[in-house]
Amino acid sequence: MIDRLSRFRQWIKDQGLKATSQREDIAQVFFATNRHISVEELYSEVRHVNPRVGYATVYRTMKLLKECGLAAERHFADGQARFENLEAERHHDHIICERCGRIVEFIHPQMEQLQEKVAQRFGFVATTHKMEIYGICQECREGHLVRGEREKQAQRV
Repeated sequence: MIDRLSRFRQWIKDQGLKATSQREDIAQVFFATNRHISVEELYSEVRHVNPRVGYATVYRTMKLLKECGLAAERHFADGQARFENLEAERHHDHIICERCGRIVEFIHPQMEQLQEKVAQRFGFVATTHKMEIYGICQECREGHLVRGEREKQAQRV
């Protein structure tokens, strides 16, 4: 996380922007997350660290993190913008539970190769892609968790 925070600080400086304690707090909380987080969820978590941070500041800071390549904005079926930490050269795809909203990242080399073959077959050179698979997770199929319970559980971790 320290390296990522240093990269963000340097990028802020290179852009001629002001380094603020609020941006620092937001970045630290974001880098510590291990899930796809909405601005609302991040705002709630940051307020525990710094109650003076405003919602608009969280939103703008996430925009900056996205611009400097440390965060990616994702939109899944629920339409809500969620952000994830980007790690260099770590492409992954997602499988999402339609009931509880659980998002699992996965990497599958054979799937990557197949996508390349499909692109070539149609005369494309793939530059980027995203794959999202939607379904019902095992816990939901077995009736263990519902959306609200899963979100509360994820926030406690």
